Amino acid sequence: MTGRAQIAFLADGKRLHLQDGPIDLIVEAHGTPDNVRVAYANAAARFDGLLDELCSELPALRQQAMPGGTKLQGVIAQRMCRAVAPFAGETFITPMAAVAGSVAEEILAAMTLAAPLDRAYVNNGGDIALHLAAGQSFTVGLIDRPDRPWMIGKTVVQSADITRGIATSGRHGRSFSLGIADAVTVLAKTAAQADAAATAIANAVDLPGHPAIVRERACDIQPDSDLGERLVTRDVGALSHADIMMALQSGMECARDLLVRGLIDGASLSLQGETEIVGPLRLPAALPQFAPAA
Repeated sequence: MTGRAQIAFLADGKRLHLQDGPIDLIVEAHGTPDNVRVAYANAAARFDGLLDELCSELPALRQQAMPGGTKLQGVIAQRMCRAVAPFAGETFITPMAAVAGSVAEEILAAMTLAAPLDRAYVNNGGDIALHLAAGQSFTVGLIDRPDRPWMIGKTVVQSADITRGIATSGRHGRSFSLGIADAVTVLAKTAAQADAAATAIANAVDLPGHPAIVRERACDIQPDSDLGERLVTRDVGALSHADIMMALQSGMECARDLLVRGLIDGASLSLQGETEIVGPLRLPAALPQFAPAA
């Protein structure tokens, strides 16, 4: 190992924690004991040096995605570019919008190629890559703010579904947002696709010029941000119900377009206590407000 990456089991002895710099993964696999051991060993082996691999192409990954793509060498970097390619020329987005989902996919692939598993997931700060063998399922808890441990509902991904990626974006997350959504959760065919789409939809939930919204240049907060001088959301004051619905409607239009284009399987958009659903997510008829997570 490089000596920098931290690799250890969590207290339950079932989940593996992989951490290196900003990459922080929770990994869990189900199958025979031998297959799970092999899968975890391969996850750890692939994780070693992964951050250095990304950093070697970081300047290019921070550039705006353009039609035709960017020539990159790394497998993860190429996956990031493919995930944001559908948005190139339509809106501002860089390959970094898909980094968390792409890393989760890479570690999951290392596990599933090494050993047959019944079920497995790699959770990279809420961006999740899934493996489901026949007859398996995965329950997804939906939240309306990433900084609060409360679920507003849940949906179940079945092995027969095409969804294998889940991602959440918004102004309360780890990355800057151009929009004002508290949370946008997206289901898609891959974690990288879900990550890129969640970013795009969250950016679309917005009220340009609204006096209750505080914005700052990204570069003034984080000098090396891929967003440069673009204004990112720092605070959102109380909004009227009409304003909330107007902002959500903008995001829903983006989500519906992505659904029609086959880029997402569904989305949940939340802002100041209001949640809207796009696509066939299996949710309760009435979403419980701030129900404690199980």
